[in-house]
Amino acid sequence: MIACRGCRGDALHPILDLGKVPAADHFPPTDAPIDASETAHPLRMDFCVECGLAQLAEDDTRAEEPRGVEPQALRDQAADAVERVAGLLRGRTVREFGSPHGGTWVPLLTSRGFSEVSGTAEVVLDCFGIMHEPDQRAAFAERAAATAPGGILLLQYHSLATIVAAGQWNSLRHGHFAYYSLSALRRLLADAEMSAIATWEFDLYGGTVLLAAVHGDAEPDDSVRATLSAEARHLDLAALQRLQQVTDTHAHALRTWLEAQSAQGLRVYAYGAASRAVALFSLAGVHRGLITAVADASPAKQGRRMPGTDVPIVSPDELLAAQPDSVLLTLPDLLPEVRERFPELEGRWFSDHPDGPVKGV
Repeated sequence: MIACRGCRGDALHPILDLGKVPAADHFPPTDAPIDASETAHPLRMDFCVECGLAQLAEDDTRAEEPRGVEPQALRDQAADAVERVAGLLRGRTVREFGSPHGGTWVPLLTSRGFSEVSGTAEVVLDCFGIMHEPDQRAAFAERAAATAPGGILLLQYHSLATIVAAGQWNSLRHGHFAYYSLSALRRLLADAEMSAIATWEFDLYGGTVLLAAVHGDAEPDDSVRATLSAEARHLDLAALQRLQQVTDTHAHALRTWLEAQSAQGLRVYAYGAASRAVALFSLAGVHRGLITAVADASPAKQGRRMPGTDVPIVSPDELLAAQPDSVLLTLPDLLPEVRERFPELEGRWFSDHPDGPVKGV
């Protein structure tokens, strides 16, 4: 019997099942042949009705070394977040539990006089890191133990309510073991003898939340109550299970758009060899006849291919030299950054969307 990663209960209900797809972070060399094992990894999200934690049901993949480049949008949001929480920062020591996707907030704290430590700290940071821990209960206990008495834990998460409301089904991926609502996080924190006292909301990824927690049973401020209220309508079991329908619609819409582009003799490239694009490309049956190549800023991904497909990953310079008719942006948050960086491609950007690619404006 599979137990909940958070509360250890057994009241788990499947809410999204993608079947067998490629591992989200394994980008094979371009010349490596596709074999059956590459596309044979189960990917399912379960929901615990006892504690409210949405979670990866199983993961038979092996984590690869991170190959991505931190987007400017993420760096800008980090700076904004630290400004917003400045009034709650306390002490002079900071510890960060990092994310496999890279990025760090530590320099933003050391510039304010904090010193980074590896043990107990008065400010503990976790930006999209804890979701990568298979044992959620143990992970929260570890972060609680790292937070000094009187200290503060700052934890940023991609809201499950956003995933449901925006149809972001492809946030489900191997290596991402938990998908949080604030109500589920309060339960996880309570089990670690901590309390959420404040939240801040950001537009990043369509809706992310930064949570501040302290030891003991503390009274939350109005922001916590507002976030709980805003999330509630998206978290009933029926709303969660609608993600399955959105998945099918999204894959069909992308395939239809790509086939229409091809029928008109238009060459399509993509930008962003993102892990969230792996399952989408697999379900949509993407191949080189539909997307010639995917450009990515990470040198570690260039010379490889999208998992489960024959679509190569190339450099941005190769994208510009190709002068494609259309460029599918797999991460819509990157649109301001890529439009500024690549003015030569103005008018050719299409942001991925569950209802079909949307032309960048």
